Amino acid sequence: MNDPPPQVSTLAGIAQSLGEDGFAQLRSALTRQVLDEAGLTAWPRFAESWNDLGLDQFMADGGRYRRRRFAAFAVSNQGIRRKPHQPHYQSRDYNALNGGIARWFDPVSEGIGAHPTTRAILRLCDSLFTGLTPVDLRPEAWHVEMHQFRIEAQPDQVGQPTPEGLHRDGVDWVLVLLVRRENVASGETTITDLRRQPLSSFTLADPLDAALVDDSRVYHGVTAIHPLDPSRPSFRDVLVITFRRQ
Repeated sequence: MNDPPPQVSTLAGIAQSLGEDGFAQLRSALTRQVLDEAGLTAWPRFAESWNDLGLDQFMADGGRYRRRRFAAFAVSNQGIRRKPHQPHYQSRDYNALNGGIARWFDPVSEGIGAHPTTRAILRLCDSLFTGLTPVDLRPEAWHVEMHQFRIEAQPDQVGQPTPEGLHRDGVDWVLVLLVRRENVASGETTITDLRRQPLSSFTLADPLDAALVDDSRVYHGVTAIHPLDPSRPSFRDVLVITFRRQ
């Protein structure tokens, strides 16, 4: 049976959990607290932008259940700079389903890329991840990717938040932040060690619930989602932020 996720209540506790366990689960109240300190404002406008995501055209399983937008940034102690729009690429070592090709997604809108909530999230991640990276391995600037995902479920088709299954992303650090769940059953997050032995399972249920992972130390995955009421729209909106050394 999986251990319950470590409960953290402070920014120092988040860093300690990440450093000791390779992952941390954040309840929404704590996420809001630490993001408020980093400059979070106008959350409703930020969350509303998930209603304007394009269909992911690169699903090798033929699925039509994922919508997304993408952006890349350079983040350092000099600040946050958005990079020119570029493709998202993963090798097949990390994504056996959709890896091995350059995937061009619709860009995150300029307004959301520069939104104070986006900037607060990037500042928080930079503070945590840089602090947990050995000094001699810290890059001059992190390569950061931002993914807006909407996973949709239909009465006759489940939605797959991680269609590649239990995986690593081929980066250094990952944040998964829940934006909204609407009429959704399941969607349980599982964390395992590198031998794929379970460490924890939990569900991101409320807006601003989050998970942080050290991608070099753990695998993560999310179970398929189903509609609670087949007559109503069913979807799961998440923000994924990855930090990688250049």
